[in-house]
Amino acid sequence: MKSKIVFATLCVCLLAGCFTNKEQIVFSDEPSVRQVTNTVAVLPQSNKLEKVDELKVREVVFGYLLSRHFWDDGEYSAIFFQGKDDEVDALIKKFPDHIPPIKPSYRAELPPDRTPIDKDTGKPAMILSANVGEPNADDSIDAIGRWYAGGAVTGVYSFVLKKSGDSWEIESVK
Repeated sequence: MKSKIVFATLCVCLLAGCFTNKEQIVFSDEPSVRQVTNTVAVLPQSNKLEKVDELKVREVVFGYLLSRHFWDDGEYSAIFFQGKDDEVDALIKKFPDHIPPIKPSYRAELPPDRTPIDKDTGKPAMILSANVGEPNADDSIDAIGRWYAGGAVTGVYSFVLKKSGDSWEIESVK
């Protein structure tokens, strides 16, 4: 008996709720709802860095990393740049007499979780990489430079660069 009273009360409450709002539900695909507006959406413009400038920034970051001599105590026989082949070729030409030599990536052997190996010598090698961000509000660029020679020999620098004329200069390094 008690359950019948609870069930009846519940049904009355539900029916009362359905009858309290008399406003008609309008679906967006009904013809009366459609409104044609002739407005143009203004999207924020992406302030993308031009490819030429991105390459120049990466070149500055790689130049800085090459000046740090991470390889002096490790007997590394080669440096490899992470990047597209044409970009790496241009960087190899930019730093032709670097010791250890900069080599194309196909000359590297990358065993998992171990030091990269120079296929030419069988000795340890190091990989340098540079990631370039989007321009900031003040037209500076953030970049990350990394070096890797295995799990224990790795590091990162954070750069802020500013354009000076046609070239890019490092404003700060952390």
